[in-house]
Amino acid sequence: MTKIFIIENGQNPTKEQLKEVEEAQKSPVVFDEDYEELSPAMMNAFKNAVVQRNRKKKA
Repeated sequence: MTKIFIIENGQNPTKEQLKEVEEAQKSPVVFDEDYEELSPAMMNAFKNAVVQRNRKKKA
């Protein structure tokens, strides 16, 4: 299950939110047909796309 927390600039997360994030970090990642593990080639492509996106944001 995915949960999304939106914290605005200057806003601090609640203790409950921090606890949920810490618990989620302890949980293993479970891959299935909707969320497959990336191959090394796909991981490199993803990393390159992130680098390109970040370069455009700085400009």
